[in-house]
Amino acid sequence: MSKAKINQLLESRWDEKEANGMSEAQLLLYRSNILGSDKRVTNYGGGNTSAKIIEKDPLTGKEVEVLWVKGSGGDIGSIKMDGFASLYMDKLQELKSIYQGVEYEDEMVGHLLHCIYNLNPRAASIDTPLHAYVPHKHVDHVHADAIISIAASKNSKELTQEIFGDNIGWLPWKRPGFELGLWLEKFCLENPNSSGVILESHGLFTWGETAKDCYDTTINIINIANTWLDAKIQNVEVFGGAKHESLSKSNRHDTAAELMPRIRGFVSSNQYMVGHFNDSNEVLEFVNSANMKSLAALGTSCPDHFLRTKIRPLVINFDPSTNNIKEVLENLPEQIKVYRQDYTAYYNRCKHEDSPLLRDPNAVVYLVPGVGMITFAKDKTTARISGEFYVNAINVMRGASSVSEYVGLPEQEAFDIEYWLLEEAKLQRMPKAKSLAGRLALITGGAGGIGSAIADRYLSEGACVMLADINKESLKNTSEKLSQTYGKDVVQSIFMNVTDEADVASAYKNISIEFGGVDILISNAGIASSAPVEDTTLAMWNKNMDILSTGYFLVSRDFFRLMRAQNLDGSVVFVASKNGLAASPNASAYCTAKAAEIHLARCLALEGAGAGIRVNVVNPDAVLRDSKIWEGEWLEQRADTHGTDKEGLEEMYRQRSMLKRSVFPEDIAEACYFLASDMSAKSTGNIINVDAGNVQAFTR
Repeated sequence: MSKAKINQLLESRWDEKEANGMSEAQLLLYRSNILGSDKRVTNYGGGNTSAKIIEKDPLTGKEVEVLWVKGSGGDIGSIKMDGFASLYMDKLQELKSIYQGVEYEDEMVGHLLHCIYNLNPRAASIDTPLHAYVPHKHVDHVHADAIISIAASKNSKELTQEIFGDNIGWLPWKRPGFELGLWLEKFCLENPNSSGVILESHGLFTWGETAKDCYDTTINIINIANTWLDAKIQNVEVFGGAKHESLSKSNRHDTAAELMPRIRGFVSSNQYMVGHFNDSNEVLEFVNSANMKSLAALGTSCPDHFLRTKIRPLVINFDPSTNNIKEVLENLPEQIKVYRQDYTAYYNRCKHEDSPLLRDPNAVVYLVPGVGMITFAKDKTTARISGEFYVNAINVMRGASSVSEYVGLPEQEAFDIEYWLLEEAKLQRMPKAKSLAGRLALITGGAGGIGSAIADRYLSEGACVMLADINKESLKNTSEKLSQTYGKDVVQSIFMNVTDEADVASAYKNISIEFGGVDILISNAGIASSAPVEDTTLAMWNKNMDILSTGYFLVSRDFFRLMRAQNLDGSVVFVASKNGLAASPNASAYCTAKAAEIHLARCLALEGAGAGIRVNVVNPDAVLRDSKIWEGEWLEQRADTHGTDKEGLEEMYRQRSMLKRSVFPEDIAEACYFLASDMSAKSTGNIINVDAGNVQAFTR
């Protein structure tokens, strides 16, 4: 039975000192941001807010009423002022005179263009009429789990009356649009004392005459629902009780690391997909429960949920009590095939003559008893958010099935939302994917100048990056810097000694759990030493060989193992050195190790070709800027060998080159980008010298 409180009360985040002096538009932004900052109020991208504000007409100079409402595709938690659409209220009211009925309501979205105030370029969303026709100045629409638990219950109308009395009304399910806007207007006019309304299977609308009144009402109504649900659920066997026990955290991660690359291999046939793993307490309670399969099969209720997660998840046939992972992996192709067939059948049953073509039939959400939840999407952020949405759905099922009977949306209604032509138009407006979108890269020596430059280049093209390095402080600093630019979702880091088999295995386990697999290996871990041969110790010789030869072998070996399990094309790039081709005095250990590295790449190119794994080499020379190996003794030794000082060494290298140019980390990164991208899809076993020209390093 449920003992702990599951619905903690929301605290008001409204700060009178901060809000004091704000304009009505600024108060709308402030209210939106504090509502969206708490995912218990509404999910990412879900819900919307509005205010009807008196503005000056830019043409007439007269005062007019303008609806400011969250624009299409925005998120109230992170929205800025330019994320709101603005429309003349008098023109929105006039739209009613040309509305021909439900069959034509999608056409009304196009008419919103004629209502734009002040040439605002932000597209108005399909929810605009829902806000326009509520006869109150401020309106909130949110998707709080506690509210949807009530809204998705079989007897939601009766529960709404029991919990809220006449203060909050109830409307049956209706797809968002012009007609629902008219329904809300009618409800408000007939119930002038109500503070809001619950929409069946959807969410909550509340309103007020000031921004703070509206905010307070929203928080208060959610808290009333939270309190009521918590009291009801205390003595209930949630989800029918536990059927499975969770594996230990370590074993959960081991299982997820085996499953995710294999799933990714199946779902990435049309585009590279990125994974996310969640083994939170909420997820484990659900996947371990007796009623998980039956509830999951009902699908989600709130439109925002299944737009992100598809109508239902795929339940992996894993038994944590027997740890039957081998059997699961053997049967995984058939499970995924059956899901695709079921999804295609759902599409064929429900499609209309003008429906968009069938989209990717693979599941987004994968539930694994004893382990957790895996989600896959076109990028990491979407995969994570899809998982968050399914946690919302779990919370809704938890509440609804505990106090009543959980009800998902009818299949046809779900389809009509998922394949709504207006949603399709939104998808078609999305920008073209970047060249490395969905690709996953492991970069050894990732904290150094060359490694971080490669990471930056890959991230700029849409890849996810796992930085691996032995220098913990530099690794932390580099990871934080790149995360500030590209976001925390796409940058991960791990301590790794490339000569340690356990460290290498841990890195691949980590990238599998964080992103779902791997596509690109940049083997860049470096060291350098300089000494005449008679002064070269065995320890110095072995250290060069261990890192630059054995380390590259170990990292490549595990990459090949994971790639074969994943069964996708991939790319390996060795960052070697000009010295692997051109001998240099007083550097026999370094030059020999680099030569071994280059020959290893050739061998791997032969072995990987049949599996679509390309292996190529970039040979830098004299990359001094930001390079870790050019710190300390190596810099001093090379300066001494060439009869110059530290300051003159870079100039000496520039003048020595055929092109008389310095070589920078960004130059190496550009070559590594080319060799990992589809531009070099027909190249393997090659060497690109990035050395400003050195005849001794010519490969032929």
